[in-house]
Amino acid sequence: MSNTDGDAQSGGKRTRLVLAALPLAIFAGMAAIFFAMLTDPNRNTSEIPSALIGTKAPYRDLEPLVGAMKDGAQVPALTAESGKGKLTLVNFWASWCVPCRQEHPVILALSKDPRLNVVGVNYKDGSENALRFLGELGNPFSAIGLDPVGKMAIDWGVYGIPESYLVGPDGTILYKKVGPFDDRSLEDGLYPAIEKALGAPAQAG
Repeated sequence: MSNTDGDAQSGGKRTRLVLAALPLAIFAGMAAIFFAMLTDPNRNTSEIPSALIGTKAPYRDLEPLVGAMKDGAQVPALTAESGKGKLTLVNFWASWCVPCRQEHPVILALSKDPRLNVVGVNYKDGSENALRFLGELGNPFSAIGLDPVGKMAIDWGVYGIPESYLVGPDGTILYKKVGPFDDRSLEDGLYPAIEKALGAPAQAG
């Protein structure tokens, strides 16, 4: 066998070794990235990216929660027009959801910000239970829509309730929050998103 043949065989072996090791190197690199993300002390695990950020909100015309009152008036159904021209917080909630109950005082406080329109999507719930929930804890919503089988939740890519979306006056989704709001997610997430959308400091409620 000539030296040329030996060199070719040696080169072929090196190439095969490199190709065999490539998937392992890619896996190791991805694992390192994921580990760094998981161990980042500044990472808020409730801030889950959404493919819908920057896209138009997929509103549906939903049925109203009959009997839901706010300021002595029946709360209208949530429709595609409910957030038109307004900075809107869309909150997916249910009476059976314990974190929703924990979060509710925060949603009530946010509804008092005159620059923010707060609407609710009642997810896979019963009307009687939903009405009892709002009667007991207060109704922060300017509009409420019933989503009994979760069709609108699927459209919005809901991960787990409570879940909230900040939608710009032009209907663009600006921010997503999975799980109940807390002080950190308000200060680091929602308030800056409101400030950016309106071009002015956001009120803390």
